[in-house]
Amino acid sequence: QVQLVESGGGLVQAGGSLRLSCAASGRVGNTNAMAWFRQAPGKEREFVSAISWSAGTTYYADSVKGRFAISKDNAKSTVYLQMTSLKPEDTAVYYCAAGRVRTLMTVQAVGYDYWGQGTEVTVSS
Repeated sequence: QVQLVESGGGLVQAGGSLRLSCAASGRVGNTNAMAWFRQAPGKEREFVSAISWSAGTTYYADSVKGRFAISKDNAKSTVYLQMTSLKPEDTAVYYCAAGRVRTLMTVQAVGYDYWGQGTEVTVSS
């Protein structure tokens, strides 16, 4: 089992920045990638970004490319999501996920086995 704990959410004005963190514990070695998903009220959960534990390869949804940056600290088993130029449409609960995926372009939530509890991000206009 892998446990994931997110932090860093909050309220920010449009154009502002936030950094989310996701600390992993347990059998992290059974996973090869971490990802961020988000779910806005009344909408399905959508892929945001992913990173591989080994090479640090990254992948982004088009909607956040150029504004968000995912990174990792293997020593701390922690993944970060630096969000800049935030827009009201970025408002959502952000979830951290971990799993063993065939490709970082795994954008379906079912592709990941472990999930955090979520952290809420609200961007005001």
